Amino acid sequence: MRPGLKLLLSTTMIWAASPAFAQHAPTTLSGQQIANPAKWPTAGSQGLVDPATEKFITDLMAQMTLEEKVGQMIQADIGAMKPEELRQYPLGSILAGGSSPPLGAPDRSPQAPWVETAKAFRAVAMEPRGKHAPIPLIFGIDAVHGNNNVIGATIFPHNVGLGAMHDPALIRRIGKATAEETAATGPDWAFGPTLAVPQDDRWGRSYEGYSEDPAVVRSYGGEMILGLQGEPGTRDRIQKGRVAASAKHFLGDGGTFEGVDQGDTRVSEDELIKTHAQGYVPAIQAGTLTVMASYSSWNGAKMHGNKSLLTDVLKGRMGFEGFVVGDWNGHGQVPGCTKEDCAQTFNAGLDMAMAPDSWKGLFESTVRHAKDGTIPMARIDDAVRRILRVKVKLGLFDPARPYEGKAGVLGNAEHRAVAREAVAKSLVLLKNTGVLPVKASANVLVAGPGADSMAQQTGGWTLSWQGDGNDNSMFPNGQTIFSGIAEAVKAGGGTATLSADGSFTAKPDVAIVVFGEQPYAEMRGDIPTLEFQPGDKQALALLKKLKAAGVPTVSVFLSGRPLWVNPEINASDAFVAAWLPGSEGAGVADVIIGDKAGKPRKDFNGTLSFSWPKTAGQFTLNKGKPGYDPLFALGYGLSYAKPGKVALLGEDPGFDASSLNTSVYFAKGVTPKPFSFATESKITRAPIDGPQTQEGAQQLSWTGGQARLSIGGGAPINLGREANGDLSLALTYRLDRAASGPVTLGMGNGKGLDATSLFTGETGTWRTVKILLKCYQTNGTDMNAVSAPVVVTASDPLVFSLSDARIVSDPANSICPGTPK
Repeated sequence: MRPGLKLLLSTTMIWAASPAFAQHAPTTLSGQQIANPAKWPTAGSQGLVDPATEKFITDLMAQMTLEEKVGQMIQADIGAMKPEELRQYPLGSILAGGSSPPLGAPDRSPQAPWVETAKAFRAVAMEPRGKHAPIPLIFGIDAVHGNNNVIGATIFPHNVGLGAMHDPALIRRIGKATAEETAATGPDWAFGPTLAVPQDDRWGRSYEGYSEDPAVVRSYGGEMILGLQGEPGTRDRIQKGRVAASAKHFLGDGGTFEGVDQGDTRVSEDELIKTHAQGYVPAIQAGTLTVMASYSSWNGAKMHGNKSLLTDVLKGRMGFEGFVVGDWNGHGQVPGCTKEDCAQTFNAGLDMAMAPDSWKGLFESTVRHAKDGTIPMARIDDAVRRILRVKVKLGLFDPARPYEGKAGVLGNAEHRAVAREAVAKSLVLLKNTGVLPVKASANVLVAGPGADSMAQQTGGWTLSWQGDGNDNSMFPNGQTIFSGIAEAVKAGGGTATLSADGSFTAKPDVAIVVFGEQPYAEMRGDIPTLEFQPGDKQALALLKKLKAAGVPTVSVFLSGRPLWVNPEINASDAFVAAWLPGSEGAGVADVIIGDKAGKPRKDFNGTLSFSWPKTAGQFTLNKGKPGYDPLFALGYGLSYAKPGKVALLGEDPGFDASSLNTSVYFAKGVTPKPFSFATESKITRAPIDGPQTQEGAQQLSWTGGQARLSIGGGAPINLGREANGDLSLALTYRLDRAASGPVTLGMGNGKGLDATSLFTGETGTWRTVKILLKCYQTNGTDMNAVSAPVVVTASDPLVFSLSDARIVSDPANSICPGTPK
């Protein structure tokens, strides 16, 4: 888990800090916030409670100290805790966040360092202490499309693609393979499945949902639990290569106002039940051991503090007997709480707080609250009983770990075959004028930025939190889409040539162009418009170039959601929505490449589980809701057996989101809307060539004493959650004449950070510096109302050239420059 804010990718922009976003705050209440349990469906956990287990827990708890009980309720991140600290702080759980590396190794590591990390923490936890047997840790990790944290693992399609398969039995097999590959590396708890029902496709986590249709989510929820955990009543799960599941995020995370992550789901209780709760019924019935609370609110009330839903509905009416875990410091968002102190969340029904970097303070404050009665002992005992129950049911009290470190599990042939099958079944054919299937005997040009990119086809939550920075060598058991196509074509006697820019010497028989969204996760995924690549139509230019050359063209579109791509569809002879297919690119070739005569080897199976927009402004496009007018409706999908025609589509996006930009301040030589330079007369500006673009930079010269340069404009923007989420301001610049005096970097009217060291030293070389936004916040800047996100104050002499300024997510390489001035 990582904190869920909202950024866009490179050429797109953050929506989260727009004026509309500000309305999501917990103080903005809208309607009912207290649930009526009688309205809710019943479910009932299966296989969690039995007399022998409960007696074992009762006897154990009778020997535990208060500190040991509270420790069970706190979870720390391995990046913020050392194993030896467990001797003083007897915590019950650890996690590895999206970019938290194993001990003594980089974030992107193979199996061995992960196994050693799990062993190191477990060894300390199992040291003898007190009057009772040692209590094992439970180790959680975001294994959300396979064990996506580990080099060599099988990476399955993201949920947005799996929903298009409409194949619950295959989902169970995916869960089983994911469990085995997770258990083999040390963790025993997967933070999934996500049972969100995304209703606004601007939401950056839309790809984590199976469908906008609650019926699809309901059909999958229990099956994925059974795959991960085994049948209810299974004993010694971890010894059998099973792990605990976590149905998430309870509740309404996919329905937030304006699609804002961690926002406010403003719906009636009936709608909350009808749309957002359906996946939890089969998940509980399948015996899910844990449920994760949502960051989001329901009509203004934060879920981490909503007793009526966490206790009265989930544990009471729905009969959930496992434990409720929080999200990454989500308890700190409850009004009146901080991440180090939040009795309210435990009293509301949270059993275990995910306190990755705040665990020590939260442990100490919770002990105090238990002693003074703020948190009743009955509530603490209930939480601890639930946690210990899960540990027993997982088999954690048995030290045997036959799967841990087991060779031949990660990325094995069986698991890869399951993933390849899922890729093939998830493809949705939107258009085909007869160019598909491609003859395996043809001369095929394979083009586009995604053709030979494991990073782009696997997407976010892959090897790192955001999924960026991954090269193909990090996927030793994977295959790119190009590699899969080349393999299929070679088998049919044809040729496949890779040319990212679409250039060729001999005219090909057909071109397959693979393009789409760059990787993102929460914080970088929210978008203000459903238009693909607004203002930067590189993929469209490539398609038009091939069309002008008379080359039949097949588009393979990689995305975490439906997007407005009318111009790209018009420029293609065939268009395939491939979603984020994961590590098995050959699954794409299985369907789009026929035999040498051009007959299908496999037909298209997938149909849309998300409606496809007719305009870029159709953010909430859900079947059965008012104004439903899609380009391609829920359930649409052509096939070779059932073809169809697509008329020429309109190319007016119908929505301009440029004014909503809150993350890109300078790029390609200009300040995009709504930002502009504001310089005092003592500073001159001149366009120059950037590191990669002609006239893609501005040279800024201080000519007469102290002066201030800023990039701002429009209404103040809200960067508060970006600061809390460890996002950074990235500046790409070249020092042309070093400063001889102090230089400060600030935001708005806040005090500047001492950045003198960044503007001295070597000149003439382009460099990028990333400054954590929380540095400004710590220095007293109000990050909720930033009037100018880039402010440089200096005296002459100073000359530097700026080529790029934007918000990025890369805390590992970010700094807090200097000291406050």
